[in-house]
Order: sequence, then C-alpha cells, then structure tokens
Amino acid sequence: MSAVAPAAPVPGRARAGESPVTVAAQMFGADLLKLRRKRSILIWALVLALAPILIYFVVAVIEHASNPYSITNPRGYRPAGGTGNFSDGLRVIALLFAPLAALLIGVEAGTGDTAAGVFRDLVVTGRSRVALFASRVPAALALCFSIMLAAYAVLLVGTFAFAGSLPTPGGSQILNGLGFLLLSTGMLCVVAVGFAALVNSKPGAIIALIAWQIVASPVIANISALGGARKGLLSQAIAHFSPVGTGNGGHGATVTLSGGLAVLVLVGWLVVFLALGAWRTSTMDT
Repeated sequence: MSAVAPAAPVPGRARAGESPVTVAAQMFGADLLKLRRKRSILIWALVLALAPILIYFVVAVIEHASNPYSITNPRGYRPAGGTGNFSDGLRVIALLFAPLAALLIGVEAGTGDTAAGVFRDLVVTGRSRVALFASRVPAALALCFSIMLAAYAVLLVGTFAFAGSLPTPGGSQILNGLGFLLLSTGMLCVVAVGFAALVNSKPGAIIALIAWQIVASPVIANISALGGARKGLLSQAIAHFSPVGTGNGGHGATVTLSGGLAVLVLVGWLVVFLALGAWRTSTMDT
C-alpha cells in the first residue's frame, strides 16, 4: 500500500502548532523582500532622500572654501556645518524631498501585487485579504525608515564635520530632528499604501499623491477664506511637530493647531486611508 504524501503547507496560513505571529512575520518578510527587489523604486527613493542633502553640503563647502567668512570679510560664507545648517538641512529632507521618497515606497507597497499580477495567486492560497493588505504597511515603513536613517546620518556627518567654530546641535535637538523626519515620512508612506490600494493604479496614485503634496496642499493652506477647514490638512498637522522653523507657504506651517488637534488629524488620516485600502483589497475582483 503506497504512502500518501502529506499536503504541502499553504503559504501564509498557519500550520498545526504554528502561531499567527510566525505567519505574520513570514508575510512581513515576504513583502519587505518584494519592495527591496524593486530596484527602480529603491534607487529613486535613495536619490530623493540622499542627493539633496549631499548637494546642500557640497555647495556650502565650496562656497565657504572660495570665500570664507572672517572679521575682515563679513560678506563671506560661514562653515557648512553647525546648528544653523543642521536646521536648514533637516527642513530640506523632512519637508521637501524625503516625503516624496516615502510616497514612492508607499505606492509600490500598495499596488505591487496587483501590478505584478500575483494578487490572484495570493488570494487563492486562502490567505486573508485584510492580512495581505496589513502586512504591506510595516514592510513599507521598514524600508522607508531604513532610507531615512541613512539620510539623517549624512545630515549629522555634514553638520559636525563641517561645523568649524560654529555651535553644533545637542542630543535633544538631534533626537527631535530624527523623530520629526520619521513622523513626516512615515505618515505619508502609510497614507500612500492605503490610497494606492484604493485606486489600484500605480501611476495614478503617484501622480495624485505628489500633486496633492506639492501643489494642492500648500495652495489650500494659504487660502484664508477656508478658515478652520485648513486644520484638517495632513501637511499642516505634520508641520506642527517640526523642531525647526518651517516658514510660511510651501510645506511649512500656515495654520495654527493645538497639539491635541494635530494628533487627532494625523490619526484621522491614518484610520481613513488604512480602512479604505483594507476595504478595497477585501472586495476587489481577482
């Protein structure tokens, strides 16, 4: 009598004695690996996060070397590092360029399976659709934060290496800057995952999110006739927590919010877009 081969385990489903935590970890690892294999997205995210701060310090170093500041030359350029340049560099990456990298990563995480044509294959294995969506969020954040930590490391190296006689930021300022960078990029990354899953179109999601972040949101924030409605903007809630001056217009704080209201706005954006993304994933045709 021939032996019957045991059924192969279904990927993404717990086998006997296997905890749900183990399954979740496996799904997270798989999603993170898929994101890391997207070379184009990874390269562009690195360029957007690292190139601006590198260019910033290179230009500042060249200017200082060509025309250094001194008592006899008050119109010269000060050293490229120090607290002032740290604040300017943080503003450049946290409010302008790094959020764009976060959007690219979030959109890729939200649409990667459908764009690659493997979503149906994942569904027929019996995996929960909500779990398929949920595992994308921590994977996107893990990749996003890895890139942001690298960009922040470059900022700190330039700040201290080129400080000269200028004062440098203290420990609390460094930690506050890091926290704000992770907040500003993490929020946009998670919202992008949910929005991309909702529209189910990578080009459409990228265009819509960048247009909102770069064009629409700053314009709306500066329309005073809208009054308190502007307090619901994600960009304004994020800018409220900035440890450096954000200025008026652009991506800076234009509307004054209380700390509690800013937190409520951030949570609201997360809840709405995560719920919409999960709903779309659970109802879309395969």
